[in-house]
Amino acid sequence: MSTSVVDVWGQLAPQARSSFPPAPEPHDEWPLSGGTAWVYYSPLNRRQLIRPVILSDGFSGGASNLDQLWQGLEENGDFRFVSELHAIGRDVIILGYEDRTASITANADTAIDSIRRAIAERVGQARLTVGGFSMGGLVTRYALAKMEQDPGLPDHETAVHLSYDSPHHGGWLPVSLQAFTHFAADNWGDNPQLGPILRQLSGLLNSPAARQMARWHIAKVGDAPGQAPERVAFLKELDELGGWPRNVRRIGVANGVSTGVGNGIKAGATAVRGDGQTLRDTWLKAQDSGDQIVANLQTVDGRPTPVRTSGLPDIDGAPGGLFTLPSAAGDAGSFGLVAALMALLGNTVDPDVISTSCFIPSISAVAAGDIADSGALYRPITADSSALDAFTCASRNEGHTTMTQELGEWIMNEIAASE
Repeated sequence: MSTSVVDVWGQLAPQARSSFPPAPEPHDEWPLSGGTAWVYYSPLNRRQLIRPVILSDGFSGGASNLDQLWQGLEENGDFRFVSELHAIGRDVIILGYEDRTASITANADTAIDSIRRAIAERVGQARLTVGGFSMGGLVTRYALAKMEQDPGLPDHETAVHLSYDSPHHGGWLPVSLQAFTHFAADNWGDNPQLGPILRQLSGLLNSPAARQMARWHIAKVGDAPGQAPERVAFLKELDELGGWPRNVRRIGVANGVSTGVGNGIKAGATAVRGDGQTLRDTWLKAQDSGDQIVANLQTVDGRPTPVRTSGLPDIDGAPGGLFTLPSAAGDAGSFGLVAALMALLGNTVDPDVISTSCFIPSISAVAAGDIADSGALYRPITADSSALDAFTCASRNEGHTTMTQELGEWIMNEIAASE
């Protein structure tokens, strides 16, 4: 599986980091309020901004990393996205943020700043393409909608909004994983070596952006999973702006299939189990529907803490982009991350680990259904079910934001046809 464009949950631990070769020197660099835009002109345009394409970074820890973004766009998939955009005369503006965990609305102001700068620098009248990967698709969706509704902002002069495996209807992180992360931070957050990693993980899950995107969120062990207040407020603000930008062609892709065929994870199956120096009979299960104990958390000298859910869909196995994190040993998934943390805490992990899980259901990425509805998750997606003007889905369930030839070529055709 290819390393994804977006390092979904940040650089969490030394063994989960990748070394990214340096990106080519940008032709221009724009300091923005809350971020930076790196500009790569098409060779066809002789160092002039003529047909701008703004590509927004997504959610992760800390500031955007140009080298990492370039690697995902150009080197790690089977499609060289920037080069292909350059070949059709598009100038690429990679939009990064000072804090990728900040609220979507805060980073949308940075996106608006980049759009205004692109219009000011542009030679000619070609309309923009604006979009992003994962959360970047939501940031730019909000930004364009705000520019249409706020009389104090200029026309965005944008023809196409692009979203690449973006959680339009919410993302999924297993409640069992969220609970284990907070449990580990509570119990070993003061460990000199592992404490910073555990606290960072727990903090990422509770960051403003994560709270806005997660369809089910818990802030601490024992919470009932549901939509965080920050998500409810964000959805209300988005709805007040009309939900979507209206004066653009809305296109999107999903890293999951449209057929309704899941990724093979069996609902209710034990995903990871560990015992040893710090844990006793601690396990996490794949999400099932109905009432379920999705995790048992227990220190060696403590009482068991069961984690319960009720009324959630069997979503871990649903069609969609898979949770992946780049590591030296290859991409790790959601439950694979828990297995690694269990081992780092001095425990033996059962070998039959279900490594990954659905992260962005296909129906969320193409805005085609409620991910709380198990039937909708596994139902084939039809063209008339989507809020997008055009979309395509991958031919297999693959890593979230993985750049592939089939998705990349489809986007090229849509952008080329927008003139």
